[in-house]
Amino acid sequence: MRIDIDIAAPLIALLAGILILVVPRFLNYVVAIYLIVIGILGLIPLFTR
Repeated sequence: MRIDIDIAAPLIALLAGILILVVPRFLNYVVAIYLIVIGILGLIPLFTR
């Protein structure tokens, strides 16, 4: 199963939003992980050509 960036970004954002609502003190970690994942997913096409 291949997860495209167009599907992964909204799913990750949804998960991050739910986690922030449930456990607000983890906001910094959720944002950091989200940014790292989006950055990696954005760079993958550059390395797989």
